[in-house]
Amino acid sequence: MPGDFDELHNTTLLADTFSADGPLAAGIPGYRLRSQQIELAECIAAAIAEHRVLVAEAGTGTGKTYAYLVPALLSGGKVIVSTGTKNLQDQLFTRDIPTIRRALASPAKVALLKGRANYICHYHLARALAEGRFLSREDAAHAQSVARFAKRTVSGDKAECPDVPESAGVWSLLTSTRDNCLGQDCPHHKECFVLAARREAMAADLVVVNHHLFFADVMLRDEGSAELLPACNTVIFDEAHQLPEVASLFFGESVSTAQLVELARDTRLEAAAGARDCLDLPAHCTSLDKLAKDWRLSLPVEPARHALAQLAGRPTFATALSAVLEALEALTRLLATQAERSDGLMNCWQRATDLLIRLRNWQAGDSHDKVRWAETYTHALQLNATPLVIADIMQKQMSGRPRAWVFTSATLAVQNDFTHYCREMGLTDAQSARWESPFDYPRQALLYAPMNLPEPNTSDYCAAVVRAAFPLVEASQGRAFFLCTSLRAMRQVHELLLSELSRAGLDLPLLLQGEQSKNELLERFRRLGNAILIGSQSFWEGVDVRGQALSLVVIDKLPFAPPDDPVLSARIDKLRREGRNPFLEYQLPRTVINVKQGAGRLIRDETDRGVLMICDPRMIGKHYGKRIWRSLPPMRRTRELSEAVAFFTDQEAH
Repeated sequence: MPGDFDELHNTTLLADTFSADGPLAAGIPGYRLRSQQIELAECIAAAIAEHRVLVAEAGTGTGKTYAYLVPALLSGGKVIVSTGTKNLQDQLFTRDIPTIRRALASPAKVALLKGRANYICHYHLARALAEGRFLSREDAAHAQSVARFAKRTVSGDKAECPDVPESAGVWSLLTSTRDNCLGQDCPHHKECFVLAARREAMAADLVVVNHHLFFADVMLRDEGSAELLPACNTVIFDEAHQLPEVASLFFGESVSTAQLVELARDTRLEAAAGARDCLDLPAHCTSLDKLAKDWRLSLPVEPARHALAQLAGRPTFATALSAVLEALEALTRLLATQAERSDGLMNCWQRATDLLIRLRNWQAGDSHDKVRWAETYTHALQLNATPLVIADIMQKQMSGRPRAWVFTSATLAVQNDFTHYCREMGLTDAQSARWESPFDYPRQALLYAPMNLPEPNTSDYCAAVVRAAFPLVEASQGRAFFLCTSLRAMRQVHELLLSELSRAGLDLPLLLQGEQSKNELLERFRRLGNAILIGSQSFWEGVDVRGQALSLVVIDKLPFAPPDDPVLSARIDKLRREGRNPFLEYQLPRTVINVKQGAGRLIRDETDRGVLMICDPRMIGKHYGKRIWRSLPPMRRTRELSEAVAFFTDQEAH
């Protein structure tokens, strides 16, 4: 049959491409033939050819990036590759894809597409410079640097602007959001960097996006780029373990005080340009701005998630919400009388109307399949309505035109079982497969579970963790990650380690998440070579430190989500009502995947060696603990401190 011949041909072509004397080996320094990589590539090629759904777990070191990029570039169809982070997105576009294209002599056109907040907006840049109301001299200087960059850049991507950090606060004034983009009414429409990036994406054979953009712009038909998905033959999700959370976020609804503050700011600026005689507009903007900020202050200063019942117990929250609604209604009515005077004012009126509808919807809470909750950040408050089940929504999005869907990550299965992931994502007809890492874990790594630690909920638990880990910190001469399950624990561990290092007279650099950006901290950690980095959620995944700089990973607790988390609590209640076991079906699988992510920081290369220390006594003492450590790579295991310390002594001999 022709299909069988094509598949045989593709298999032969792939085997030749990945072979020891093939184009990859000839064109890529340090390339190694790995059987797992070829098998994964063949599975992905078959899924692409037959428009199937594939869920594939490939352990660290398998080379899954090349395993999906090679069949993607050879397929001849349009492919979307979606990643979990912008860092991986940039790495694929600037390093991995050019390397493979050169090796294969592939003529495929490739494009990078980011969310609109990553591109300079000519309209908002010109308006900010004309208005000149910057919060600091540094912001004003940054704006001038961006203006110079905007004249010479082709892409308009702020990541390529050398003189202004991506984290600089001024970017919010110089980029657009979905809310404040003027669309076709913009006077700079023809030179728009966002539209140029989308045109390139439409013309490309392979488009690199990230999960947030995929769901926001493609699946929700948002921001006018619905053409991408219908035109493609294959969607490949890398770091696919992040999808359930990202999908829940985008299939839900949200509204924030930041949007209200931005609306007030933009309306004030547009009124100054196009409706100076409407003296009430600035006053209404000032009122909305103040009330939105007061509303944030109706909840505790510490960033947190708040369930609906908690919000109901705070009368000041409801009072502040009513005041914001009243101010927004008044501003919306006034904008309706001024909207025809300029495109900018028309946009502000449309935004105000949309925000009003979303606030009223959240307040009414008329949806039974979503949980309503609030999240506070340092300067903002966001209301959310999150779907409890995304499976049906995913199935609807994946129906229609036949295409291949590939979900891949180093962490998708619990032991060898993909049931949890496939059920949550609605992948009822998916083929699943798993490949172990090619690394020699029994030789390269040791899993150490210390004895006699107290239960994790005791007051002195953090101190016990630091005491238990310190002999290993001494033996490894720093070179350690402490991965904590909360910001509070992270800060406690930092203080305790400072004290222990001082007491022991050890001069080891101590780095703490939040002191600098994630990338800057990692760069310092690599450069120092003997540092200890203490981090929370940000450092459990997507972090790659190879070589001796990282030889010890300490995990303080099993990363179970707090049971009072509003979304988790609602999902648990729903599963119980259905007669299911929420712990075994939902909470434990998520914890296993998170532990696997944290453990994956340790061994990143064939020559790496190190100890993974998981302090939580529940991993050994609870019946479910076996499912956790049996899901980890096949390291040697010990409960003896002397054996863990000896691992580093042996390492010195290597």
